[in-house]
Amino acid sequence: MDELIDILDANGNLTGKTAMKTDAHKNGWFHQTIHVWFYTLNGEILLQQRGKDKDTYPLLWDVSVAGHISAGETIKKAAIREIEEEIGIKLKTEQLEKIGVFKSIHKHNDKLIDCEFHHTYISKLNIALEKLIKQESEIEELKLVPIKQFNIQLKDIKASNYVPHTKKYYEAIYTHVKEKL
Repeated sequence: MDELIDILDANGNLTGKTAMKTDAHKNGWFHQTIHVWFYTLNGEILLQQRGKDKDTYPLLWDVSVAGHISAGETIKKAAIREIEEEIGIKLKTEQLEKIGVFKSIHKHNDKLIDCEFHHTYISKLNIALEKLIKQESEIEELKLVPIKQFNIQLKDIKASNYVPHTKKYYEAIYTHVKEKL
């Protein structure tokens, strides 16, 4: 689905310009996304297997919830909206803990260049896995992975069928979740 998004400069600052998401991807313009990683107090992380029809990284394992921030939308409001859309949970903004902003550049092909700043949060999962309502168009599968297994899998992201975020990004997720347990 195409949507109007804010365009950023290479340092993550708003430029005052907006564009359709497809144009931002086609031209490699920086824009904002949200990433929310859910964890359980049993020491598990919620992973999402990307839908088979996704333009990028179909069927690879990824962040619990992610999405673009619409033009003029606040970062936390986008996070709350995406959580409800993708897994059916209604959260309050105070249930989100921001752990950082990660710059990401992936040139998939000449017509799809992802230049994004991922506003990244963690949050405790207070609902059973089987009660989550996955957005069929976005998500193939959801699973909980023990934090120890997640850490082992990070040593070979490709073999673990994870989206190829940077090692620094994945290590930050592991470290911040581990601190909560």
